[in-house]
Amino acid sequence: MIGLATTRASRPAPARPRNGSASTTEAIASRITDAVIEHRLLPGAKLGEEALAEVFGVSRTKVRQALIRLAQEKLVTLQPARGAFVAKPDAREARELFDARRIMERVLIERFAASATREHLSALRDHMREEQAAIRGQDTARRNRLLGEFHVRIARMAGNQVMADMLGELVRRSSLATLLFQTSRSAACSSDEYAALVDAVRKRDAILAVRLMDEHLAHVERDLKAGGRGGEPLDLRAALLPART
Repeated sequence: MIGLATTRASRPAPARPRNGSASTTEAIASRITDAVIEHRLLPGAKLGEEALAEVFGVSRTKVRQALIRLAQEKLVTLQPARGAFVAKPDAREARELFDARRIMERVLIERFAASATREHLSALRDHMREEQAAIRGQDTARRNRLLGEFHVRIARMAGNQVMADMLGELVRRSSLATLLFQTSRSAACSSDEYAALVDAVRKRDAILAVRLMDEHLAHVERDLKAGGRGGEPLDLRAALLPART
């Protein structure tokens, strides 16, 4: 905290982001969300307003607005007199998230199996190739993002934007649960399961597609394990502004 005697003129200029502008509330919220989805920010991690303002080169007011928005999306918890923290779901909440996803994704994949075009299937295959490349390259952050985006892309392709938006929130919150409770084996198997799912859609087999989606989500849920990690000290700059490649 800056001392009372420190004048505005004597304060060091806030650090400028290295990867593009983060001057808006939306951009700050998006950058934090990306770090959560990619597991660069751990559940329970402290999100200090002053530290974030320094990282993004903005006022604390903008940071606070972004944190309030993320709290509304259940990615951040705001604790009186303590500040903001990355949300840390317990095992019960994790299972409830997957219950909600299962109900929604059954409807979406059934509709998608009836309406998918060759362009849709080609785009999903390209997506899966990116997933496999990330897995082979041990790019955990990119792999995590692509695995979640696969589900949201299907929702958008199915033509229901309302459900796609709702599923997007569930997927973002699920990313916290999988970081805390999911074993690494399940993440490695997901991409293979997606290939079978896309093949069922290609054949217009809605019954099989629904079953495969159910099985995939059940596998992920079954691999949730008690315990987990989170809240370790971290370098916010490293987590939110990864080094340029």
